[in-house]
Amino acid sequence: MNQQEPNPILITFMLIFVFAIIIFLIISMWKVFEKAGQPGWATLIPIYNIYIMVKIAGKEGWWVLLYLIPIVSLIISIIVSIEIAKKFGKDTGFGIGLAFLGIIFWPILGFGDAVYNDNKIDKDLEELGEVNF
Repeated sequence: MNQQEPNPILITFMLIFVFAIIIFLIISMWKVFEKAGQPGWATLIPIYNIYIMVKIAGKEGWWVLLYLIPIVSLIISIIVSIEIAKKFGKDTGFGIGLAFLGIIFWPILGFGDAVYNDNKIDKDLEELGEVNF
């Protein structure tokens, strides 16, 4: 059989393209983290970035452990993405897009005009009984 050698120029182009996409996603997530009042550099630390995403979503820190369970991690990542989208005033569809098409939706969230709303004050007032929802 005659195997064709891979083209080194094509391989180099593909590697540059993939690295450019990775850098673009890192910058996009960095912007989202900063909008949420978290350190942007957290996107670079593997487990810590999941912890920060869980915190941005308004969930407890132990949710990170759920990412270690194979099938559950997929469901948890969808739930966290939907909650992050809601915190930025987006709908459930945007959250699902964030989970499955992050290359499109993280930049929209990071570079768009979406504003993070923690709703912590509303929760505190609700616990005091001053606001009825």
